[in-house]
Amino acid sequence: MRAEVEPIRKVLAGNIRKYRKNLGYSQEKLAEKAGLSAQTLNDIEGCRRWVSALTLSKLARALQVAEYQLLIPENGETPGEAAPAHIALKSLISLQRTIVSAINAQFDQAKDSGGFA
Repeated sequence: MRAEVEPIRKVLAGNIRKYRKNLGYSQEKLAEKAGLSAQTLNDIEGCRRWVSALTLSKLARALQVAEYQLLIPENGETPGEAAPAHIALKSLISLQRTIVSAINAQFDQAKDSGGFA
C-alpha cells in the first residue's frame, strides 16, 4: 500500500501541471525547456518524486513563474497543514512589498531634495 502523499507534493504537482497547461506545454516540452527528462517530470507531476532546489528553479524558470508560486496552494485546494503556510507566505510577500515601497519612497525623497549626486 502506498504511503499518503505529502500535501506539499500535491500542491507542487498541481501547480506545475496548471502552469504547464496555461503555457500550452506538454510534459515533454516542459521537460526539454527545464533541462529534465520527461520521465523525471512525469514522476514529479505524479507525486512520485520530490525536487531539489535546483530542479525547482529550473521548472519555475521554464514555466515563467517564481519558485514560491509552485509551492502556494490554491484556495481550498490543499488539505491539512499547508493552509497556514500559505497564509504566512502571503503575509511575508505583503510585508516585502511594503518595505520595498517605503525604501523607494525614501530614495525618491532624497533624490528630489538633492540628496543624491
